[in-house]
Amino acid sequence: MDGAAPSPLIESRADLIEAMARGAKPKSEWRVGTEHEKHVFRRDPIRPVPYEGPDGIRALLAGIEARTGWHPFYDREFPIGLRNDEIAGGISLEPGGQFELSGSPQRNLHDTAAELAAHMVDCRAVGGPLNIHFLGLGTTPLWSVDEIPAMPKSRYGIMKPYMRKVGALGDSMMFRSATIQANLDFSDEADMVKKLRVSLALQPVVTALFANSPFIDGSFSGYLSFRSHIWLNTDRARTGMLHFAFEDGMGFERYADYALDVPMYFVIRNKRYINVAGESFRSFLDGGLPQLPGERPTKKDWEDHLSTLFPEVRLKQFLEMRGADMGSEADTNALPALWVGLLYDSQALDAAWDLVKDWTAEEREALRNEIPRTAIRTPFRGGTVADVGRRVVGLARAGLKRRAEFDAGEDETKYLAPIEETLELGKTPAERWLDKYNGEWAGDLTRIFDEAAM
Repeated sequence: MDGAAPSPLIESRADLIEAMARGAKPKSEWRVGTEHEKHVFRRDPIRPVPYEGPDGIRALLAGIEARTGWHPFYDREFPIGLRNDEIAGGISLEPGGQFELSGSPQRNLHDTAAELAAHMVDCRAVGGPLNIHFLGLGTTPLWSVDEIPAMPKSRYGIMKPYMRKVGALGDSMMFRSATIQANLDFSDEADMVKKLRVSLALQPVVTALFANSPFIDGSFSGYLSFRSHIWLNTDRARTGMLHFAFEDGMGFERYADYALDVPMYFVIRNKRYINVAGESFRSFLDGGLPQLPGERPTKKDWEDHLSTLFPEVRLKQFLEMRGADMGSEADTNALPALWVGLLYDSQALDAAWDLVKDWTAEEREALRNEIPRTAIRTPFRGGTVADVGRRVVGLARAGLKRRAEFDAGEDETKYLAPIEETLELGKTPAERWLDKYNGEWAGDLTRIFDEAAM
């Protein structure tokens, strides 16, 4: 734990609840955080990037460390990311080398955009001379899982074989997918529940608007968001739409009960990962974990376990919106703009709840299952998801207008432009790539590495 004081033992159910409830804060302290994962690749010829070597991902981390002054953190002797002690957030590596920025909590969308722009300047300045480049797509379009070098992270050595047991595409999720994520705050339990319900119901709509992963293994996958399809075939025990969240009695305790029933992956002791894949956290609470007989979990163990749940919206000390394919820099700014406009303005939140409150569990599940293939063209209640998307984006735009956060005379609505373009064209980013693939590219998918490079 990097010299930190030992985490206290869990003494009661209140400790399980407190791990989430302590995130509550007044509206004046609400912030927005953006996370995004970029695929890395070489040019001439186009190929994946290994961890080691003078021009590998380890060298990329070292170069950004030297440029920014951020310091590395390690898995055993391997640097696997960078932190800045002055702010929350940092850089980390996903299993296939996807280069992730976990942005620090920012006051407004202008600040998140500035943070992203500065990060990309660093990435290009350091990565260019190493022949490391960055790709803004929801899946890497060419390589199989086995062709992508694995990063030296112990947790992934535990997750990969377990994923192969519980889902057909779990290792594709790990090695070939990339997402944008927005992290938002809540004021209390009731506010959390309302925001969770709205964001869960609308997450498939957002997936449709951001669909940007039509290719896999060198050709059209049959899906506009293959990344979203991957998540339907990963691990049903820890993914999905959390339909229980719409039932009476939903709150922190109900989410804790759900989390207790999700099988574990690992426990960290002395900076080492212990493989407990498939074991029960409930048994751990009673000292019945076979790998640590008689030992009971700490609060840190519980927080680690919460981080291994992957529903469409995840609750920790904030809400994580997990439904969008990675895209361009503008797309990366558009995702938090949409959610801030919907969830941080009370009028927009009320209107969004009015929109979704009578959707049935069956309708929500059908949207989740159909969206990966047909995105905004998916039929819904006599119209299409594009029709719902227009209403949702309109609510978000109005919410951002009322926030009245200005930078150089412009408010935050400008960040919605990529989604508004999708709705105006009637074509997702994925469909626009397919038009090029079937047209001017004449089936040459390597062209996407130029046009989708960040």
